[in-house]
Amino acid sequence: MKRTGEQFRTIWQHPENPAIVQIIDQRKLPHEYVTTDLVTWQDGATAIQEMLVRGAPLIGATAAWSLYLAAIDAAGNDDNKATVLTAADALEATRPTAINLRWALDRMRKVIEASTPDKLAETLAAESRDICDEDVEISRGIGQHGLTLIEEIAARKKGEPVNVLTHCNAGSLATINYGTATAPVYFAMARGIDVHVWVDETRPRNQGSQLTAWELAENDVPHTLIVDNAGGHLMQHGQVDICLTGTDRTTRNGDVANKIGTYLKALAARDNGIPFYVALPSTTIDWTITDGLKNIPIEERDPNEVSHICGRAGDQLCTVDTVASKTRISNYAFDVTPARLITGLITECGVCDASEDGLAGLFPELARKTG
Repeated sequence: MKRTGEQFRTIWQHPENPAIVQIIDQRKLPHEYVTTDLVTWQDGATAIQEMLVRGAPLIGATAAWSLYLAAIDAAGNDDNKATVLTAADALEATRPTAINLRWALDRMRKVIEASTPDKLAETLAAESRDICDEDVEISRGIGQHGLTLIEEIAARKKGEPVNVLTHCNAGSLATINYGTATAPVYFAMARGIDVHVWVDETRPRNQGSQLTAWELAENDVPHTLIVDNAGGHLMQHGQVDICLTGTDRTTRNGDVANKIGTYLKALAARDNGIPFYVALPSTTIDWTITDGLKNIPIEERDPNEVSHICGRAGDQLCTVDTVASKTRISNYAFDVTPARLITGLITECGVCDASEDGLAGLFPELARKTG
């Protein structure tokens, strides 16, 4: 089965036991396709923290389903709603940068408050399904609007391949299906456009080489893996037509927090006159802040992600240490790309300027609620 399309999901209820939620353990890709059971909300928290799941939309969906599991565990307790709300607070602390986590938990908190105790698990399951189904449609909308950008380039190139450069993984594995930055590529392929993707390896966790490349290969998309620092060279030599990335949090004025290294790609794109677009669901917009550099919390992760690398030796997966033991390591997981470096934002409602006016024009009601 293709790893995108109508039947694919990155999180789902166990078909024989609805009290279990299943995910793909993305740490094992591309070498092994392994599914993991989430039985408690703590399992969900661990999956988010340890990056069995990653990508802002999928993190939010996993948190929602984790509250459903918390409700099952608390069923019959007089204070089951309070117990689930406590779990929500703990889940919110697992990943500080991705705004979808807070968005999903706030949405579930409203459902918890409105639900009767005896219907809590049932209600939370329904809301979690809605969040997932809505995310698929959001990705579909991003794909359709981003397709127009690729079509314009294809028309200018008169049949030559459209070369897309992407960073990190913003595909099906980061969402529920289709992805954000990769969705326009899939839609272009379906339209018969010749597309080629340059895939940044995306150190230190290699989401590009291990996830994006795997996903593109599974869907027969022509692609080439490159080291992170090769992007500028390719741009200088006319081998990149457009940059497409995702985002974990976008401010009201269009600043974007994404996987570390995104800012450098935007600088190289600007220097070489290459359009740099960010694909995002509206759920990733943080309407409460306008200065990403000052206000977006940047997660610092375990130094071992930098010093150690996992791969396959023969038939065995293994982890090796690549750094001298006395070396100090910094591991910032994200950086902020200022709106001034972004050509446009691709959303489910259209493409707009990376600005407050641009976003408010597409989402006037959301802008007014927090304005």
